[in-house]
Amino acid sequence: MEIVLVVEDNDGVRRYACETLAELGYHVIEAATAAEALEQAAAAAVIDALFTDVVLAGGMSGRDLANRFRETYPSVPVLFTTGYTRNAIVHHGRLDPGVDLLGKPYTQQDLAQKLREVIDKAAARVAVTSVGEQED
Repeated sequence: MEIVLVVEDNDGVRRYACETLAELGYHVIEAATAAEALEQAAAAAVIDALFTDVVLAGGMSGRDLANRFRETYPSVPVLFTTGYTRNAIVHHGRLDPGVDLLGKPYTQQDLAQKLREVIDKAAARVAVTSVGEQED
């Protein structure tokens, strides 16, 4: 069972995301703030994906969280979500390279499809890297 860390400061949206992911067969760890998410990540044995809102209460944005998270878990994919079209991830209508974004509002199908895509893409990168290292 894949483990997803969900970070969302809106209780209702977080509950929806967590229930949706649980129904899809994921084990869900939830956090309301970036600081709480980093604590949850440190306590977890494994995390297969981080799903975070871009705009979070508590002083640290989702982008800041992702940067800190990647220091410890560089191969774990991050899927951002936002209800805002202008934020720290979108510049001139384009996403920064390597950023995956799911706009709000999203459906269960949207979340299922995008999260699976992000996890599979990360797994393929790890597999290619592993094959390349074995050839050396």
